[in-house]
Amino acid sequence: MTTPRHSVSVAATIVRPDGRILVTQRRDNGAWEPPGGVLELAEDIHAGVRREVREETGLDLDVERLTGVYKHMEAAVVALMFRGRPAGGTLTVNDEVRDFRWIRPEEVPALLTEVFAVRVFDALGGSDVRVRAHDGRTVLGAAPDQSPSTRTSSWSS
Repeated sequence: MTTPRHSVSVAATIVRPDGRILVTQRRDNGAWEPPGGVLELAEDIHAGVRREVREETGLDLDVERLTGVYKHMEAAVVALMFRGRPAGGTLTVNDEVRDFRWIRPEEVPALLTEVFAVRVFDALGGSDVRVRAHDGRTVLGAAPDQSPSTRTSSWSS
């Protein structure tokens, strides 16, 4: 019997005091996403999200809280999303990131794919930690009041 293996990633919805959210444009595929990446073996989770944000953006992160757990059912990746705020540093492009934008919540649905937009809105929402599954494109099995199709209009609020 083979032991199942999953990759664990960490990312952050970084929110400035004015409510704008930092998104990064990936160099490899041009997609816009919150900054994040794969947690290293034996790495503390909070240290990992701070490291990933620093590597991808040049910013230091003040981690506020865990906001969601997301499983990519086809790729066997479990992603942990945190909410945080910038705590220093300077935005810098690099090998992984081509560009940055500080966007308003209402801009999220037009710029990010569904699986990343829902993570951002979960981070902007209440104090509950969301647990969701997706196929890389679409959130799967969401409760009716939390499905992207019914939440799209309320995502900007």
